[in-house]
Amino acid sequence: MNKSGRTLAVATVLLLLGVTLAPPLQRYFTQRAQISALSAQLHDSDKTLKKAAQELAQWNDPAFVAAQARSRLHYVYPGERQYIVLGAPDSLTKDPNGPAAPVSENIPTGIPWYAKIVSSITSTNQVQQP
Repeated sequence: MNKSGRTLAVATVLLLLGVTLAPPLQRYFTQRAQISALSAQLHDSDKTLKKAAQELAQWNDPAFVAAQARSRLHYVYPGERQYIVLGAPDSLTKDPNGPAAPVSENIPTGIPWYAKIVSSITSTNQVQQP
């Protein structure tokens, strides 16, 4: 066999080898990609499960349940009174140490208490927002 015949035989063998191995290699890499995607999904699911378990443990604590009932459902303990201020600016509701509602400076003096209450209600509606 001459040199060009050997080259042709080697090229043919390599071509057949490539054609034979291409589909299994493609399936292998496809399956590796699927395995990687599923392991990432499993990792995310484990994180979500751990977070849910921590939240469930919080809900088993009676103090946490009472705090959630007070804040979400506006429940109060017997003997307490709760006041909800509507229309308060966000700057006042975000600061827990600040006043619960704006206080009017225009309350007249020297009038009966019920007139002061009516005056305070009408004057807070007219308070200028900064």
